[in-house]
Amino acid sequence: MPEPRKRVSARNRSARRAPDSLLTVDVGNSEITVGRFRDDTLDGFWRLTTMRLTADEVLLQLRGLLGPAQAGTSAAVLCSVVPALSQPWSVALERLTGVAPVEVNAGSAKIAIRYLDPGAVGADRLANAVAVRARYGTPAIVVDLGTATTFDCISREGAYLGGIIAPGVGTSSEELFRRAARLPRVELRAPSRAVGRTTEESLRAGVIWGHAGQIDALVRRLALEMKGTPHVIATGGFAPLIAPECETVNRVDEALTLTGMKLIWQRAR
Repeated sequence: MPEPRKRVSARNRSARRAPDSLLTVDVGNSEITVGRFRDDTLDGFWRLTTMRLTADEVLLQLRGLLGPAQAGTSAAVLCSVVPALSQPWSVALERLTGVAPVEVNAGSAKIAIRYLDPGAVGADRLANAVAVRARYGTPAIVVDLGTATTFDCISREGAYLGGIIAPGVGTSSEELFRRAARLPRVELRAPSRAVGRTTEESLRAGVIWGHAGQIDALVRRLALEMKGTPHVIATGGFAPLIAPECETVNRVDEALTLTGMKLIWQRAR
């Protein structure tokens, strides 16, 4: 007589099967990026201002973004560099999908880490390393232009080596505007000339080309300490503005971090 089949709870079934759509949430200091994947296609992408919210408020925000599509979202992955926001987002994602989200960290990334303290590496930097290794090959350098501009080096063998953390475009320019009373806030866009003839032109050239020059100098210095010639991939909110002004950046991939999160979720299943 065959043994009776064990019952599998709805919670466990949803954890094991491939989701109708996978929600990826990258919680940064200035922005929260939300992406929705159907299979390997990113069919939803939103940037939100980072704010302190309760789990209930986060859930309402997610339902507003997803609309009717929330019914088909049965899994999530969370990448957070803001400890105070990790719990409310994790709780909200579990309520939305019925399954606790996979959280990106040194263990779940499943990548060799050469940092002296692997637990100190930002979750977003690990997601970027996983994504660039899979999509573009190694060696590679990821330049992530967010609140800070981070440079992450991935070896020819695919290990995370470490990198550089520098002030971000928005962070440094806002501090300049705050401290210099006579300098106006200006819209950040590509400058037309280096010799500015107005205060606004001078600021744009300094902020945009100054940051692009910094990126080129640091990428070249990092490449000297790596084996092989690295691909250089830019991502983050300021990448479309700054990367075209750089000589060393090969490609802009705004969804790089979300792609790495999806790959980490697939490995954790």
